[in-house]
Amino acid sequence: MTAHRSAPPPTSAIVAIALNTFREAIRDRVLYLLLVFALIIIGVSRLMSLITVGNEEKLIKDMGLAAVSVFGVLTAVFVGVSLVFKEIERRTVYTLLANPVHRWQFVVGKFFGLLGVLALNLVLMTVALAGILLVRGEAPWFLMPAVLLILIELAIITAFALLFSSLTNPILAAVWTFAAYVTGHLSWSLRLLQDRLTEGLGWYLCEATYWILPNLERLNIKAEVVNGQPLPDGFVPLSVLYGSSYALAVLVLACVIFERKDFN
Repeated sequence: MTAHRSAPPPTSAIVAIALNTFREAIRDRVLYLLLVFALIIIGVSRLMSLITVGNEEKLIKDMGLAAVSVFGVLTAVFVGVSLVFKEIERRTVYTLLANPVHRWQFVVGKFFGLLGVLALNLVLMTVALAGILLVRGEAPWFLMPAVLLILIELAIITAFALLFSSLTNPILAAVWTFAAYVTGHLSWSLRLLQDRLTEGLGWYLCEATYWILPNLERLNIKAEVVNGQPLPDGFVPLSVLYGSSYALAVLVLACVIFERKDFN
């Protein structure tokens, strides 16, 4: 009798790909370069607070959270858009998919591997910012809701990076991912445009585009956190649910596209 090789459980394949992606991304020089720049910016915020007239703590929080967010996005884009492309260029994807591994498992594993790297970077940058605040005698725990929503935003950007990297080369994928990030933060402007239009094709187009684009401003509570403004009850959990659902939807679309991709 011939022994048939059974497919591994879906979770084990995803975990194996995620761990391999995590180790590969950790060795990426771009990752360390961005992390060092982010830590420098956080440190510079402390120095600038000494020469700036006004609320020093507010400046440190503003620049610190901005550095955490911006450099997290840069890492997601520059590392994420090359994940799938490098596997195809090196032809390692052929060897991997020759094993009993589904294409969707490959994409999901890549997603969670990179998200793990982003979470680690986020922790390191947050610890650096929290250390500066603790030295100044201020508790940093109020920053955690903003940091959590930054991570959710990075999950959405990572999903877009994988989606676009499954469609085109890294340069175009990076441009499209940045475009998704920028338009996601400017989606509110569609409402302003809609108010200036009479009900018709343009009005409905604005409405549809508004709901299709990610509302990344919903995940941006840095100003509220820095200024100590209260958030509506349940705002953070609902924002986490919204962002996670959107990231999942984009990831599913990336899996569908990768399933249909022709490698010949």
